[in-house]
Amino acid sequence: MSDVNLAQSAPRVIAPTAIGSSRWRSDAEYVVIPLLAIVAAFLLFAVFLLGVGKSPVEFVQLVWRGGFGTTFSLQNTLQRSSPLILTALAVAIPARIGLIMIGGEGALVLGGFVAAAVAIPLVGVAPPMPTLIAMALAGMLTGGFWMGICGFLRCARGVNETISSLLLTYIGVAIMNFFVEGPLRDLSNPNKPSTMPIGSAYMVGPIPGTSVHWGFLFGLVLCFLLYLLMSRTTFGFAARVTGGNFRAALAQGLPVGKLIVACSAIAGACAGLAGFFEVAAIQGRANASLAAGYGFTGILVAFLARHNPLVIPPVAIMFGGIVAAGGLVQRRMGLPDATVQVLEGLIFVVLLTSETLYGRFSIFKPRA
Repeated sequence: MSDVNLAQSAPRVIAPTAIGSSRWRSDAEYVVIPLLAIVAAFLLFAVFLLGVGKSPVEFVQLVWRGGFGTTFSLQNTLQRSSPLILTALAVAIPARIGLIMIGGEGALVLGGFVAAAVAIPLVGVAPPMPTLIAMALAGMLTGGFWMGICGFLRCARGVNETISSLLLTYIGVAIMNFFVEGPLRDLSNPNKPSTMPIGSAYMVGPIPGTSVHWGFLFGLVLCFLLYLLMSRTTFGFAARVTGGNFRAALAQGLPVGKLIVACSAIAGACAGLAGFFEVAAIQGRANASLAAGYGFTGILVAFLARHNPLVIPPVAIMFGGIVAAGGLVQRRMGLPDATVQVLEGLIFVVLLTSETLYGRFSIFKPRA
């Protein structure tokens, strides 16, 4: 055989540097495109501000000052980002198994309400720490059960989980309003329907040396643990296989129904834990303030983080800073408080639009 034939028949060897370069290009796409989406959303928002006669530069300066510019504003941002971390997990975990659930708001509201309801008969009777543990468990179990219903309906009856989770959100808020305005209402507070206060002795205190409550730290730990669960365990591997192809998972004998319900329940437990911290660390009681929209903002955080639990905290902190700066923007620029929600909506729309750009740029494709 000639040297030419040997060269043609020899197997092709790919250098390790080429493999690393291809993988870097593929991973870079999932960083560059979301960043470009955020920049595009801010440019559109700048056009909106110019249209109403306001300065985009001043808006950016105020957001930075109100969200990150001082120690006080930074701690306020971290505190506001803690429910966003937990509600984003309520979207990211089901997404790993191929489900799009947007019912974190309902699980948060019901989890917070049940936590407050559990505390009412225990205040002044049981010690604070067992009471807080009981409240946290009650909130997580309630949230897990509420979103677990969506998973059960999906696997048992084929009900679309996006629609069912959204409808259950409105039902959950209505249930909370029924009890807060009726059987469990604190009659000593006629101005705003609320449950009885749990008292300062039963509140979750801040992390030592800061004004940030422990919910932020719990959120960070939970992100790491759920990352390990979904990426380093057989449960997570089975969930990813199911999310990739339901039929292939069934053909391999995987318990698809149990996996769907389990991921849904884990997601609801995260949102229920967020509701517990809103009651035990912020509000001190359950009322309409629980429905503050954290569950819906968590959807945006999860999508921007590509449903990666390790990326959720920095994205949540960014949005927490935007929310924390809303009051300063309102006072200094004379804009309504809903201005921040306009920015969040633009980011969400542009982010969804950017999903169509993946795989379209040759610069991110692996080279031969």
